[in-house]
Amino acid sequence: MIKYIEHIKTGETMSFSSTTKNELCQIRGEDRCCQIAELSALIKVSGSIGYARGKGLSLTLTTENPAIARRIFSSFKRVFGLSAEILIKQNPMLKKTNTYLIVVQGAEEILTTLKIIDHSDGIYRFEEGIPVGIATKECCVRAYLRGVFLGGGSLSDPEKGYHLEFVTNDEAYAEALCHLMERYELTPKIIQRKNHWVVYIKEGDQIVDFLNIIGAHTILLEFENIRIVKQMRNDVNRLVNCETANLNKTVDAAYRQIEDIEFINSRVGLDYLGENLREAAEMRLENREATLKEIGEMLDPPVGKSGINHRFRKIEKIAADLRGKLGEKA
Repeated sequence: MIKYIEHIKTGETMSFSSTTKNELCQIRGEDRCCQIAELSALIKVSGSIGYARGKGLSLTLTTENPAIARRIFSSFKRVFGLSAEILIKQNPMLKKTNTYLIVVQGAEEILTTLKIIDHSDGIYRFEEGIPVGIATKECCVRAYLRGVFLGGGSLSDPEKGYHLEFVTNDEAYAEALCHLMERYELTPKIIQRKNHWVVYIKEGDQIVDFLNIIGAHTILLEFENIRIVKQMRNDVNRLVNCETANLNKTVDAAYRQIEDIEFINSRVGLDYLGENLREAAEMRLENREATLKEIGEMLDPPVGKSGINHRFRKIEKIAADLRGKLGEKA
């Protein structure tokens, strides 16, 4: 029995993760093997198994995303021909957040087919890591990774930072996921967070590759657009900061040069500098905001930037020596 799941209310802002998962839930027309791979991953990261005497094993998958709940229900229907039960649990503390429970009773055959458990010797055993034979074909590997993301993944808003992660309570499974992702030249890392293990990627390029692998092509383009805008914004900021720093240096240097020139002029006169230095000093006093290059170009004959800089260094030394002789500080 399935209770109708309403769409998310219009006007609510969805997270980047939710938008990505909603897109993935629109993927249709996959082969049965891929649907099995996706379901197996979903159960592995978001499922729980119960046992009741006389009823056997039960399977419950939990999600806060209604699109994922609908997809799981539909997948069970298509692959196994059964109708799961969906329960909606409201959180009184978070009125906008519902939790959806997809429940399957008598789940032994499903769990065995999906290779979540092994019952070959009459004893139920959980399969460790990624089940053998579930994610072997290329299409099934992609479907399996998609299921992992749908069940336990999250993707941060690229405006705030680049971070993709999957959460699992099994370290060995986290390592198996890393090995599976390395097939695509991805380099995920693992960190322990309380009682869970987190597989994560922080490199923007690799997140884009992963989105392509699992079929989130629309969100991939949006992610890339945001990255491009951010990069352009950062480049502009760096350029502005660099130009501002250079301008500050130019202003500070001009101020010191004018201070030295005026000191020399007030104590011994500019003729004390000699013709070349005096010309540079007078040009600076007449053009207080000009750059070294501009000062050099104003002289007759023109002098290069390094040449005019050399002249002002000489003026600086003369001013320092003169202050020393007169017992004055700069």
